[in-house]
This record gives sequence, structure tokens and C-alpha cells, in this order.
Amino acid sequence: MKIELIGGIEGGGTKFVCGVASRDGEIVEIIRFPTTRPKDTIEKVISFFKPYVESGNLKKLGVGSFGPVDTDHESPAYGFITATPKPGWSNTPILNILQQALGVKVYFDLDVNAAALGEYRWGSAKGCDPCLYLTIGTGIGGGYVQNGRPLKGLMTPEMGHILIPHDLKLDPFKGACPFHGDCFEGLANGPAILERLGQPGENLLDEHPFWEIEAGYIALALTNYILTLSPRKIILGGGIMQREFLFPLIRSKVQALLNGYVASSLVTEGMHDYILPPGLGDRAGLMGAVALTLIDQ
Repeated sequence: MKIELIGGIEGGGTKFVCGVASRDGEIVEIIRFPTTRPKDTIEKVISFFKPYVESGNLKKLGVGSFGPVDTDHESPAYGFITATPKPGWSNTPILNILQQALGVKVYFDLDVNAAALGEYRWGSAKGCDPCLYLTIGTGIGGGYVQNGRPLKGLMTPEMGHILIPHDLKLDPFKGACPFHGDCFEGLANGPAILERLGQPGENLLDEHPFWEIEAGYIALALTNYILTLSPRKIILGGGIMQREFLFPLIRSKVQALLNGYVASSLVTEGMHDYILPPGLGDRAGLMGAVALTLIDQ
């Protein structure tokens, strides 16, 4: 008997996660492997999904990829990983390769957009439209779901590159972004912590004074997103946000920055239900890829 299954790919710069799930989000099988050369990595992806396609059970596949990517359906480079710093991956037409090899419909978006959609459909932001998903780790990026789909415009929003106040007396670090120096990502991502302190964030004790600065930068960015995008829920993922003690610190700083301007009870009283970790944990990207195939359904 044929069972309708959906494939999902979280294509990360470090590892790929591939899975097969039912329409209601139940995972049937999942594998992980390192991101190496495009040819070798994509061959592993194809080998995983091929038996499901040949059985007739899988006809749709969603891909949430590391970027930058081209998500403009009218562009000749739609479905490409474009000018990425990941060696060997620039201008990789991943969507076309998968579609031709597997003969199924492939849906494609940026990894953070997919994760936002997964959290909206099954995770901490379930049913909250609009909502924001932010990943804070090696890079900083955000996906925003409005009317049940990721926000698109002139480009895929680059939320990590907004400019935020930088108190040079408190934090004289010049910033690590090669484009903007001390933008949000340049001040608060993993490489910025390493360059500033000489050790990675995962080595810092919870009591290290830098975490107060890090939480302040995240709160400044969230305040800007709240005032411009007005999300009904904010999900914070990524390696840095594995430090759970950061959540109450960030919430209190956001409240202080807003200073009563946003009257919603979610902000004035229920911040613990407004800024949350991913409900899907480390499966947000994979399940988001599955969710890409279910938009409007």
C-alpha cells in the first residue's frame, strides 16, 4: 500500500540532515552526514531518498539550504546556492539537480525561512501569524512567516545585518562582519565572540560578564524587529541560544528597551510566552523543509 510521505532536507554548511515524514509531521526516518563537496554530498542525499521515490510513496521534497540562495521563481538562478563562502558550493543548482535525479517536485528556500515555517506549523509558534524565527550561532539570520508563508521582497531578509547601537566604551570590539563591521552579526555571532575573547562561546562560563553584553545586543535587535515586524511570537534558536539562562536575561532587557511602548500583555506580562526556544529543537530546519511543501494546505 502506498503511503503519502514527504521528504525534507536541512542543507547546512557543516552538515546535511535528510528525513522523511508524514503530512502531520511524524518522522519516519532521518539521517545526518557532513557537508563535503557538492557532488559527494548531493549523491548521498539522492541515495537516501531514491528508495522512497521508487516505491511511489514520496512525490514531494522540501529543501531549506544554507545561503545565500536565489528564491526568486522568475530568476534563471532560482534554486541555486549562489555566492557562498562555503568552498566549492558557489553557483550550485541544487534544486535542479535533485529534481532531475529524483523526478519529484522540489520546494526550495533559505534554511532560516524553512525553520520559521516549521516552528509556525508544529513548534513553539504554532498558529501564531506572523512569527519570527532567529538563529544565533556561527551566523545570525532570521525567517519571518506572514500569512502562512516566509516573507519575500527585494531579497530574502538579512536580519543578522541590521545596525544596532554599539557602545565602544562597554565593548571596544570593532566587529567581525566583513561587510558591515559591527552590525548585529558582526557583534554577536560565534566568530565575533571567538575573535573578541580568544575562545569560543561554548567555553565561556555562564557567569562570564560577556553574556550580559551578548544578551544586550540580542535584545536591541529583537526590539527593532518587534517595532517594525510586530511578530506574535519570537523563537530564538542556534548554538548560542543553547545557553538557557540567556532567555530571561534577553526578555527583561527587551521589556526595558520597549519601556511600556508596546501595550500588548504578551510584552508587558507574558514575555516568557513571547520569546521562546524552538519547540522542534534541532529538528526545526528539517521539519521546516517538510513544511515548505505544505504551504497553502
